[in-house]
Amino acid sequence: MRFVDTNVLLYAISTDPGEAGKATAARALLDSTDLALSVQVLQEFYVQATRATRRQALSHEQASLLVEAWLRFPVQEITVPVMQAAAATAHRSRISYWDAAVVEAARALGCTTVLSEDLSDGRDYAGVRIENPFRTTR
Repeated sequence: MRFVDTNVLLYAISTDPGEAGKATAARALLDSTDLALSVQVLQEFYVQATRATRRQALSHEQASLLVEAWLRFPVQEITVPVMQAAAATAHRSRISYWDAAVVEAARALGCTTVLSEDLSDGRDYAGVRIENPFRTTR
């Protein structure tokens, strides 16, 4: 399985002409069956997608329906062991706690790849590798 970071979900709903390539790539990616998410990623999506200052913000109902649809994928809950592992990874790797929580949620689900534009493409966090699914997309 591959773990999907929040930015993939946000690009999937983008209507910005400058993000058209990324939006198409994100939508195609979300048609895959080998993906996983975390509660944190779904929370971040909801908050960012419904933010009042966002151009073309989604309504609560729209964002909730999308979250519900994405529950078809395995979703890692926020647990004490995941939180502790994330804190250790953040410290050891000098990344934000929130980025480390993505890495550790992926690890907890058995994912070896995190699809993210926000983390360093190609970096390996003790067996969890980051892949930017948009590196060739404009």
